[in-house]
Amino acid sequence: MRVLATAGHVDHGKSALVRALTGMEPDRYEEERRRGLTLDLGFVWTRLEPDPPGGAGDGHLAFVDVPGHERFVSTMLAGVGPVPGVLFVVAADQGWQRQSQEHLEILDALGVRHAVLAVTRSDLADPGPVRADAVERLAATSLGTVPSVAVSAVTGTGLDELRRELARLSAALPDPPADADVRLWLDRAFTVRGHGTVVTGTLGAGTLRVGDRLETGDGAGALRVRGLQCLHQARSSVSGVARVAANVHGGAGTALGRGGVLLTPGRWRPATVTDVRVHGTPAAELPRTVTLHIGTAAVPVTVRPLGEDTARLTLTRGLPLRVGDRAVLREPGGRRTPCGLTVLDVAPPRLTRRGAARARAAELTAMTGRPDGAAELRRRRLVRRPDLEAMGVAAPGPPVTGDWLADPEHWAVLRERLAAEAARHAERQPLDPGLPTEAARHLLGLPDRSLVQALADTPGTAVLHHRQGRLYGPGETRPSLPPPVRRAVDALAEELRRTPFRAPEAGRLAGLGLTRKPLAAAVTAGALLRVAEGIVLLPGADASAAAVLRSLPQPFTLSEARRALDTTRRVAVPLLELLDRRGHTERVDDRHRRCRDTAGSGGGGGGGREANPPAREPRTPRS
Repeated sequence: MRVLATAGHVDHGKSALVRALTGMEPDRYEEERRRGLTLDLGFVWTRLEPDPPGGAGDGHLAFVDVPGHERFVSTMLAGVGPVPGVLFVVAADQGWQRQSQEHLEILDALGVRHAVLAVTRSDLADPGPVRADAVERLAATSLGTVPSVAVSAVTGTGLDELRRELARLSAALPDPPADADVRLWLDRAFTVRGHGTVVTGTLGAGTLRVGDRLETGDGAGALRVRGLQCLHQARSSVSGVARVAANVHGGAGTALGRGGVLLTPGRWRPATVTDVRVHGTPAAELPRTVTLHIGTAAVPVTVRPLGEDTARLTLTRGLPLRVGDRAVLREPGGRRTPCGLTVLDVAPPRLTRRGAARARAAELTAMTGRPDGAAELRRRRLVRRPDLEAMGVAAPGPPVTGDWLADPEHWAVLRERLAAEAARHAERQPLDPGLPTEAARHLLGLPDRSLVQALADTPGTAVLHHRQGRLYGPGETRPSLPPPVRRAVDALAEELRRTPFRAPEAGRLAGLGLTRKPLAAAVTAGALLRVAEGIVLLPGADASAAAVLRSLPQPFTLSEARRALDTTRRVAVPLLELLDRRGHTERVDDRHRRCRDTAGSGGGGGGGREANPPAREPRTPRS
């Protein structure tokens, strides 16, 4: 299917012409037919015979018939906003009029490039002069030189030629991608008894299917498509461009109507601030407050000029905008010529520092409005792929981690900065040389800790190791013990060699200068084994203890282990728990353990106890 809108001055015969082309009545209201004046949007269609050569679709051509009266320009904008082409109408007996000009200015502002000119009422006046004048006016806009046909809806003159031109126009219209994200601007919403809410609109791209989930533009409502119609025919799916009616369910309390929009869930972000390029009017001459028209929406915006042709718009409500969108700025009442715009950035940076606006204006000068993933990534440096795609920009490459995309040059700079920060931390903190991941994230201003890990894993001039939430440079995975700490550790080691399982008391550790931080550094350096908080032994003491315990009859009690190891209960309890964790020993019951490599052997050295004694009643703990 192809969809065109009508355009032209009031009472120039737009509705009569599409009525003659389609055999359908575009004026839906009795008052419209009584007054002969279109007040709202009308929707009719016909089948082009034969199908347009080289064209896609089923040969159907639908028309969105718009009002031509100056009081209904906003309605006209809602009709032409979502469609790719237009049937422009000028009456031979009246010639070019005020709304002819305003409608043309709107089409030019939207950048519409496909049109056919119909000079109506050619049975009432010579169409030649009007036709030549209108062709020249259209040629000076985005429409360019268009085919023109003199017609009469009363006598039928020129209708066959007009159908042929419309068929050629239909064949020339671009085919939108069927897999694009859905953005259905609504032009009507009403209730059908027994079915519920029905919405209609022009689907510009993408595909709607029965059963699809959609979200409203403000993200407040989730709807399910219960049924679809296209040209009054039930369909299981519809691809754009097409006129569709969707029976939707859900979104209790969600207001649907003209200006609303239904979207593919999770693929759009409502923009309340956007930077744009203005066409046809210097940005400085724009009023402070104007109305932004896009799709069927009309939203008041505040304008802040930035450069000669660039400005920042602050919207009174969020709209699902994307880079490259075309829209119209119009002052209510039509006192100024409407101007067009191209969306450059839907998530612009805040302008809070002095000189930020001038710098932003210079940056916008180089932006084209064509989605460019590499250029967008250079500007943003780091961005999540779903956020970039929601702006209408395809990711230029794979993520560096998770869904994070990074500009390669910026990523290389971050990698070198991370290596420098890790080295600086090791130099300042020799007892604790590992730079904590969270500290590294703050130092580099990164939004996610996973980016620190990804940077550490990225090859660079300096090797980085990531262990237990800390970053180390080459050869810095263990702290370098200062001479005083080394001497204290050596003195402690001498004592532990004589009684390897009698861990020093807190007072002795303090006397040696092994307070919390030096003690932790010694453990990290591998000079001491941490059994529990404040309890340290020599490295390998766990394996030595396991060897002693293997010589005991199995299983054994805590008291028997304590005597065999010649230590205190203060050390024996956490040491046995450490041996359990490391797989040297295991519990048999609430009082007994055994060495794992002797399990089931009946014990050793006298083996007077059963390997699996009967369970005993738990003893009451001593107070």
